[in-house]
Amino acid sequence: MELRIRRFGVLSTGKIYGALCGLMGLIFGAIMSLFSVIGAGFASASGAGEDAFIGMIFGVGAIIILPIFYGVLGFVMGLISALLYNLIAGMVGGLEIELDGAAAAALSGHGTGSPMQPTTPAVP
Repeated sequence: MELRIRRFGVLSTGKIYGALCGLMGLIFGAIMSLFSVIGAGFASASGAGEDAFIGMIFGVGAIIILPIFYGVLGFVMGLISALLYNLIAGMVGGLEIELDGAAAAALSGHGTGSPMQPTTPAVP
């Protein structure tokens, strides 16, 4: 069974991109924080106490600021990507996907459980 994705919800795509990028920012921020704590420990051991404090502040800032920055940027890029996809898919017809097995049976109504109905967006 072959289906075509003709349109993405712009706001929902932005939210998904924002959440994924925010999670990546949290992971990257945690890694940067770990390295800054290690660097602060080395700086403190070498007698540069002021530099160690700056490294600790940088680490805490990374774990707070990076997820926010990545999340906002991901949300905006998700909006732009969905808008561009919708524009281009309107001209060339969209992305084709092919389903096999249980997914195709569920869409056609022959699978177990309640059949899923493909939704078609209201296009003005």
